[in-house]
Amino acid sequence: MTAGLTVAVDAMSGDHGAAVAVPAALAVLASTPDLRLIIVGRGEAVLPLLGAARDDDRCRFVEATEVVAMDERPQDALRRKKNSSMRVAINLVESGEASACVSAGNTGALLATARFVLGMVPGIDRPAIVSAVPSVGGYTVMLDLGANPDCSDDHLVQFAVMGSVIASDLHGIERPRVGLLNVGEEDIKGTEQIKAAHKRLTGSALNYCGFVEGDKIFSGDIDVVVTDGFTGNVSLKTMEGLARFISGAMKEEFTRNAVRKIGALAAAPTLNALKARLDPRAYNGASMVGLQGVVIKSHGGADRVSFANAVRVAVTEARNGVPEQIGELLAKVVISD
Repeated sequence: MTAGLTVAVDAMSGDHGAAVAVPAALAVLASTPDLRLIIVGRGEAVLPLLGAARDDDRCRFVEATEVVAMDERPQDALRRKKNSSMRVAINLVESGEASACVSAGNTGALLATARFVLGMVPGIDRPAIVSAVPSVGGYTVMLDLGANPDCSDDHLVQFAVMGSVIASDLHGIERPRVGLLNVGEEDIKGTEQIKAAHKRLTGSALNYCGFVEGDKIFSGDIDVVVTDGFTGNVSLKTMEGLARFISGAMKEEFTRNAVRKIGALAAAPTLNALKARLDPRAYNGASMVGLQGVVIKSHGGADRVSFANAVRVAVTEARNGVPEQIGELLAKVVISD
């Protein structure tokens, strides 16, 4: 099986392991004629789930005897579990047998292993975690979402380049509008690192729009929001919690009495559409950009719908050659110090 459009799936990691990863990946395989899968994991867990796919030349199983635990230290996973499903899946990308891999495993271990095995795109110092969040009229790409708590202005500039490529490839935006997340829109506000990155991006070839505050993330006015991993992760978890709160509060209010239940029936189409729009499963599949290979992180607790979306993100990035595009755009962006 040559790489082509081949995705390696770490079937053992995450909260639910093969029971979710295998059926989800096979569902994407069935709807994507040019896709090939390599399912990585323990045979006793994976093979019974493959069914008819065992005879499909577009699906191959690769044995991996170890599993990285969700609470395992990244350095231990990297040093001691060289035959883990996570490591083997990443190795397949490095060898060229797969053009992308998907894992729901330990984020730190996945990041450390991918960086060690694949290396970085020239000109990129650190990988970043990037994902889409819902906004007015579509999506906003946001990074970093947790890989780098402390960032220099160099890192923020590199994130801006990588975010632009992801917004263009995944969402078809020709010249993505880029903003730096800050506590205000004035030039005098923010940390020294943010102000330095702002100055350099202002003189770049990117479509940089300046500082943006938190309330602009969902406005649809910006396509790429750039921030450090600490702020990005706090923002992401706040969004997820708010979405659950809104869903729960609406359910509580619409079931409070008989009159409101009748109102809920009348409003059902609108409520269902809103629920779908805010459903975090639709945004599952965070890219670990900056690596010399496509690595997609699925939420550890993902169900089949969520994991399938992560596989689709891997398919899209593999089609478009995201690592190569990042290197090309970085070379074109002239950024003054």
